[in-house]
Amino acid sequence: MAFRSGFISIIGSPNVGKSTLVNLLVGQKISIVSDRAQTTRNRISGVVTRKDYQMILLDTPGVTGAKNRLGDYMLKTAFDALDEVDAILLMIDASQGVREKDEQLIGELTKRAGNTPIVAAINKTDLVSLGTIDEITERLSKESAIKAIVPISAATGRNTEKLEAALAGYLVEGPKYYPDDMVTDQPMWAICSEMIRETALKLIRDEIPHGIGIGIDKIKLRDDGIHDVFATIYVERESHKGIVIGKGGRMLKRIGTEARGEIEWLFGTKVNLQLYVKVRPDWRNSPAALREFGFDPNF
Repeated sequence: MAFRSGFISIIGSPNVGKSTLVNLLVGQKISIVSDRAQTTRNRISGVVTRKDYQMILLDTPGVTGAKNRLGDYMLKTAFDALDEVDAILLMIDASQGVREKDEQLIGELTKRAGNTPIVAAINKTDLVSLGTIDEITERLSKESAIKAIVPISAATGRNTEKLEAALAGYLVEGPKYYPDDMVTDQPMWAICSEMIRETALKLIRDEIPHGIGIGIDKIKLRDDGIHDVFATIYVERESHKGIVIGKGGRMLKRIGTEARGEIEWLFGTKVNLQLYVKVRPDWRNSPAALREFGFDPNF
């Protein structure tokens, strides 16, 4: 059988489990996971290589209303990822049902998809009854553009092999775009930045995480094999700076300790992580700041 390959764009409302699914299929963490909406800010490519095929998964930001320039960028990134792919994976949160924003997304998808097949994954089925899954399936089956519907749980792995097989059915004869051991096209500094942001999102249960940006100032490998990583956590208000640092610097130390463990796993070496906190007012509307943090402000 000829080798097949192709690109699959994953789209859905915020917090439906797109990044969890990508990490599961790829086999390691490349996309950060949080219960906060809009965790994924850029398009992230996850590479799934099997014996007979290679599938490139495009994990996109959750589709929601934009409130600033960063939000505009995220929305454009999500829909731009629909262009020239072999299939689109629409993800629905079973625990939330098909909400108004999901209906709007389905309508937008059917207009934009053209002849590109859509596969729907009903995620988080481990949290709901079979009746709920049947209701969502019945609603999605009314859309002629949706060619397959697969109930899954990305958290437990339930039915994800069936979903992968459905997606692989739309791959075409083609080259192996990436080496076997490559799981993402993201540079090390970008994943490192996201690991720090994921840790901050997890530890700071407040209103500020959407206003957190991570700048990687320098990554340097010492002669003794230790990586020095210097990073700055940017916040939009002076009061937020105090929350990130915490009393006696304890919160910043916790963020650094936990993020360092993740980065050491990524690099496969010891890491000396140095974190700083700076205030950068309204950075999410600043083209210069967006460029610095790895986003393209010229969209």
